[in-house]
Amino acid sequence: MVDSKDLLIIDALKENAKASVVAIAKKTGLPATTVHNRIKKLRADKVIIKYTIEVNHKKLGKNISAYIAVTIDYNKFDAKNLAQIDIAKLVNNFPCVEEASIITGGTDMLIKARVKDIEELNNFVTNELRKVDGVDNTQTMVVLQEVMD
Repeated sequence: MVDSKDLLIIDALKENAKASVVAIAKKTGLPATTVHNRIKKLRADKVIIKYTIEVNHKKLGKNISAYIAVTIDYNKFDAKNLAQIDIAKLVNNFPCVEEASIITGGTDMLIKARVKDIEELNNFVTNELRKVDGVDNTQTMVVLQEVMD
């Protein structure tokens, strides 16, 4: 069971996954040994799954972000949920896709993509995504500005 001390440690790690145990202890007001043991337990219990980084996408040449709403043609599949999962896993393999989520509402899936320019986005949507078996319709929304902390 995760408690308030664990949440403090998790928040500190979300802020800086590379922070040392001593730095997290200082930030949370907990003893370093406690922080170390709790992180170890959070990893063992699969509360902390992985450590990651936040990158400046513009410096990597990925200047455009877009969300793509996808409608699935269920007539091509026997089990609706299996179709969504299969398509999401396939879509996640495209290099420009950061995330593919199965959602509720008027569409079935929401994809977040990062590309260098509109031409690359157009190529991905029209020549790759729309050719995935089961993808019926797409609606692309280009991000005008990302708001970060």
